[in-house]
Amino acid sequence: MSHPLAEPESDHLAPSLRQLNGVSFTKGHGTGNDFVLLLDSGGDLELTPAHVSALCDRHLGIGADGLIRAVPSSELPEGRELLGAAPEAVWFMDYRNGDGSIAEMCGNGVRVFVHFLAETGTIDLPVGGQVVIGTRAGVRTVHRTETGYSISMGPWSFIDPEMALESASDSLVRASGLPEPRPALSISMGNPHTVVALSPQEDLDQVNLHEKPQVDPVPPNGTNVEFVVPQEPLVSDGIGHVRMRVHERGVGETMSCGTGACAAAAAVRVWAGAEGADSWLVDVPGGTVQVDFVRNEDGAEDVILSGPAELVYSGTVN
Repeated sequence: MSHPLAEPESDHLAPSLRQLNGVSFTKGHGTGNDFVLLLDSGGDLELTPAHVSALCDRHLGIGADGLIRAVPSSELPEGRELLGAAPEAVWFMDYRNGDGSIAEMCGNGVRVFVHFLAETGTIDLPVGGQVVIGTRAGVRTVHRTETGYSISMGPWSFIDPEMALESASDSLVRASGLPEPRPALSISMGNPHTVVALSPQEDLDQVNLHEKPQVDPVPPNGTNVEFVVPQEPLVSDGIGHVRMRVHERGVGETMSCGTGACAAAAAVRVWAGAEGADSWLVDVPGGTVQVDFVRNEDGAEDVILSGPAELVYSGTVN
C-alpha cells in the first residue's frame, strides 16, 4: 500500500519534470557554484523556465544555482552569429539561472561546462590544451591547467563610466544586516555586477543575502551584487587578496560567482589606485579563484579567471 503523501509530490512535478523523463544529466560545481549539465548534441531539448526551475529546485529537483545546456553553436541563433567570426566555437554554453531566466555568462559555469565536455569525451582537451566556446557574452577561450581551468573572460568595463570616473561609485546599495546604504561601483563582465566594499570582516558576515539587496539606480538589466572586504595586507608579493559574498540575479546567495569575482577584483583595483595589483586572489564561501588583468592590443584590460571544476554525479530524470 502506498503512503497517502506520496502522490502529491509527483503531481507537483508533473507539469515540468515529467516532460524531461529519461533525459540524462550531470551535477557539477566550481568552488561551490553548482550546476545541472545537459548534453544536447542535436539541439532537440526545448527547455522552458519551468523545466529549469524544477531541475534546480533543491527540495523537489536535483538542486543547483543554474542549468547549463551543452549544445552545438550551429543549433542556436546566438551561436550561429558567433560562428561567422569564430568557426572554432563549435560548442555553445546555454546558461540559465536557477529561476529559469536566461543569463549572459557565468565564469564558474564556463569551467564546469568545459570540464563536462572533456570528461564525457565530447571534446579532446588534455592538460595544456585550449578550446574556444560560445556564450551569450561572446566567444571565450578556455585553457586546461594542472589544477583546473583558466578562462579569458574578455575586457571589463564600467556600466556608468561617467559616474565611475568622477567618484569611483555610481550607486547606493541597501542590504539586510547593514544599518546604512553603502556606495557601490557597477562593473560589466558581459553580465552586470555591483560591488560594495565593506570593513571590517564582521560587516561581511552579518549581511543577510537571503533577502535581495536594493541597488539605486539599478543597471538596465538588473545586477548581481558583490560584497567585498580587503584582506590584510591588501597586496602581498604583487598579489591582491579580498574576501567576497554574492547575491546572484535569479538565484540568491551562491557559494561562488566567477564573473562576480572578476568584477570584485576590478572594483577593488580601481579603489586601490597605485596600491593595487594585476593579480588577485578572491576568497568565496566555496573556495578561492584567481583573477588576472592583462592589457590587450586595443589598450583595454582583459580579465583571466582561473580555478577548479568538479563533476559530482550523473543520473537520469525519472
